[in-house]
Amino acid sequence: MIVKKLTRSGNSAALVIDRTLMRLMDIDAGTELKITVKGRKMTVEPLTRDDRAKRLRKSLRKTGRKNAELFHRLAK
Repeated sequence: MIVKKLTRSGNSAALVIDRTLMRLMDIDAGTELKITVKGRKMTVEPLTRDDRAKRLRKSLRKTGRKNAELFHRLAK
């Protein structure tokens, strides 16, 4: 078990993930993380390829709906 303390970051609190933890989790500073909270427990894990693919599909659907008329005009 590793004990960490929250630190101040402006008006927020931050949990610093140091190099040792990053190595243990096999992540780096640019890794997107998924945070799940159940009650008072928080789970932090790197996004999987499937997670990233789902986010991309959702974004593409939203963009398609928002710009459907524009895309239709451009296709002509």
